[in-house]
Amino acid sequence: MTRKERWQTLLDLLVERGEIEVEPAAETLGVSAATVRRDLDLLAEQQLLVRTRGGAVVHGVSYELPLRYRTSRRAAEKRRISEAVAALITPGEVIGLTGGTTTTEVARALAARPDLARAGAEGTGTPALTVVTNALNIAGELVIRPQFKIVLTGGVARAQSYELTGPLAQQVLGQLSVDTAIVGVDAFDPADGAATRHEDEAAMNRLLCDRARRVVVAADSSKLGVRAFARICPTSTVDTLITDTALPDEVAEHFEAAGVTVRRV
Repeated sequence: MTRKERWQTLLDLLVERGEIEVEPAAETLGVSAATVRRDLDLLAEQQLLVRTRGGAVVHGVSYELPLRYRTSRRAAEKRRISEAVAALITPGEVIGLTGGTTTTEVARALAARPDLARAGAEGTGTPALTVVTNALNIAGELVIRPQFKIVLTGGVARAQSYELTGPLAQQVLGQLSVDTAIVGVDAFDPADGAATRHEDEAAMNRLLCDRARRVVVAADSSKLGVRAFARICPTSTVDTLITDTALPDEVAEHFEAAGVTVRRV
């Protein structure tokens, strides 16, 4: 197991339990207690946790891993979801991308589409896609692709998710119209709608949905049928849900009864 994998596992355990102890963590990872202590010390230096005498506790009251430490969770499912979402997009569209690990994979899947690359290489002056986003990392990945026109909102950067939020971001987004909004969520429940953990991100995602003709939620099955703090939109706003095959039939049926087209990949 690499150091990155150990750190990911330690942070996942911390999110799940709120605290971890060195000896049980070492047994879980199959490494020495000394290795776990060094890992915890390094993670504490990055302010990702608080060291205690026998282990570590979460850093702060509201705990969320930075995006760079969440990319490996359910990676295979996210790749399949992202490829299916990217296949929905037609050349010439204006699309909106919220921040998040799954939407970042969607951006990469769009960049890998050869037809979009060809469209950008034809020299017509018209972009293959116009991408509107408030995610710094997504804009950074796509801006080097000449086939895309990138529109990045202003706003205040949130270090955990690389997303720009606040009145400046909302002012820019409120003046734009998009064909398809691709939304990442922390939770999506048939009765309660789509939601995220943070109200500032929810406000931006809600506005993007309002400015779109079509709303696509890209989420793995662990986020479905559950609730989160800040509502993005009601279920009726969502046109299509792309998720993985682990979604139970019963939950899928509830989404479909609410008018959402469900695709499991």
